[in-house]
Amino acid sequence: MVTRMAEKWTLWTLAVLAEAGEPMRFSRVMEKVEDVSQKSLTKTLRQLERDGLVTREVFPEVPPRVEYEVTDLGLEMLEQVHPLWVWAVENLDRFQKAQATFDQR
Repeated sequence: MVTRMAEKWTLWTLAVLAEAGEPMRFSRVMEKVEDVSQKSLTKTLRQLERDGLVTREVFPEVPPRVEYEVTDLGLEMLEQVHPLWVWAVENLDRFQKAQATFDQR
């Protein structure tokens, strides 16, 4: 689970669904998660659903409509991860300086 939480698309997809505050169709999620491939987003959503972080509802229409929504467990996880995101953003300059120093050696 820790490895999955550290994956780029996992957190981004969860954040998009949480921010929406309502079920989203696959195509809308894909628009918001910039640069993700259809294959990667499909894999990510399946893993999130399996882990109980996202629900998936299929509507019997032609063509089928599928909507995704973040669960309470997913929201709880995002609440725990949010302070780390804030810390990383606040220290981005420090990371970049350390990387530049290292690269110059």
